[in-house]
Amino acid sequence: MRDLDVGILSVLENDKLVGVITDRDIVVRFLASGLSDKHVRVGDVMSTQVLMCFENQTIADAAATMGDYQIRRLPVCDRAERVIGMLCLDKIAEDYSEHLAGETLGEIVETRNLPNWADWRR
Repeated sequence: MRDLDVGILSVLENDKLVGVITDRDIVVRFLASGLSDKHVRVGDVMSTQVLMCFENQTIADAAATMGDYQIRRLPVCDRAERVIGMLCLDKIAEDYSEHLAGETLGEIVETRNLPNWADWRR
């Protein structure tokens, strides 16, 4: 993560997305726990409730998912659910629409109850 200057990595099993590990996961679930790094694996600290978007979805739809679930990064998958990229809020602002990114950020930081994770693939 440091070498690539990223805050998230996809975790794959047999080319399928099974989780993500973020800089926050490492700090909250690993560093703060005081566990020895020799005994902790990625699977022990990764987030397993993972949202994704598909390559043929619109940026607006992906941003809506990000806002609804208050996340800043979203894996991009093909229809076989193989990861082909990562959509980040800053890239939406840089490459697509600062306005959309700003609206999405507003939803992300808003205090509220999150929707049910089981309903995310509507």
